[in-house]
Amino acid sequence: MILRSFASESYKPQFSGHETFPLRYGWLKKAYDAVDRCGSKSVFVNDDAIARFGVGKNMVTSMRHWAQSCGIISEDDGDNFSPTPIGEMVFSKDGVDPYMENPSTLWLIHWFLSSRPNKTTCYWAFNHFHSSTFERENLVQGLIELAKAQQWGRAAAATIKRDVECFVRLYASKVTSAKGSHEDALESPLAELGLIRSTGRLDGFRFVRGNKPTLNNEILLYALMDFWDQQSIDQDGGKAETISFERIAHDPGSPGRVFLLSEDDLYGRVQNVEDISEGAIQWSETAGLKQLIRREEIEPKKIIRIVRSGYRVHETEERA
Repeated sequence: MILRSFASESYKPQFSGHETFPLRYGWLKKAYDAVDRCGSKSVFVNDDAIARFGVGKNMVTSMRHWAQSCGIISEDDGDNFSPTPIGEMVFSKDGVDPYMENPSTLWLIHWFLSSRPNKTTCYWAFNHFHSSTFERENLVQGLIELAKAQQWGRAAAATIKRDVECFVRLYASKVTSAKGSHEDALESPLAELGLIRSTGRLDGFRFVRGNKPTLNNEILLYALMDFWDQQSIDQDGGKAETISFERIAHDPGSPGRVFLLSEDDLYGRVQNVEDISEGAIQWSETAGLKQLIRREEIEPKKIIRIVRSGYRVHETEERA
């Protein structure tokens, strides 16, 4: 599985770019607004960038890195950035969650970070690291071994160590004293998802698998379709019309792996996929074979509209 994920000769491992800073509150909105106003890459490197973003030079670089990695802005073949459809949906003037108050935004960001090999450590940790508990050194050594096996000559041990440190700070709350507040413990917004937690031991952490009550089914549908399109190609090069439950639960890059869902929770959710997809996707258990069937293509605008509807449902539940 690791070879299939990382075997391409064109694959370039990414262990840097964040300048050792995990994603911080407010950064994605600032990056989106800057790119929306001026799509040139110079917005992050001009002399006035520090004043524009209100952070130091290294943090500006980190902000740009996270905005790209989280699927909020994209780079074209020239010297420009542009907002992505997800970026527009969340952070535009009419965006559903410009200040990242809804957990759905965090789940989307997590999906972009950990469902593809682009961010090597995030992808490997959620999709290929098989222990439920770990210390930082476990991840470092595993990635060093991967780098040697794949002959990534430029993947220095010190660089990998810094990336693992950033990864843990990205997802895990800081251990604080009894007097410390919950807010003080959250260095990165993704820590709110509770996917990685301290075991209480020095440098001990665990992946939290199981039910995810803040993950709505509209976000899950988005992830299902994205995974299906990215991974499931039929023999003629087109999009496969079916995908098995086994794949969406266990394959690297699948919703089951990336969201740390139990089989029971995922199974309960996918049975409702026909209603959520407005009839485009059907759940089937014919002859004991559990699978999804693509009855019609879901256009990008439609999937964005469905994801938007999930935000409205959350807001209604919050007010109730």
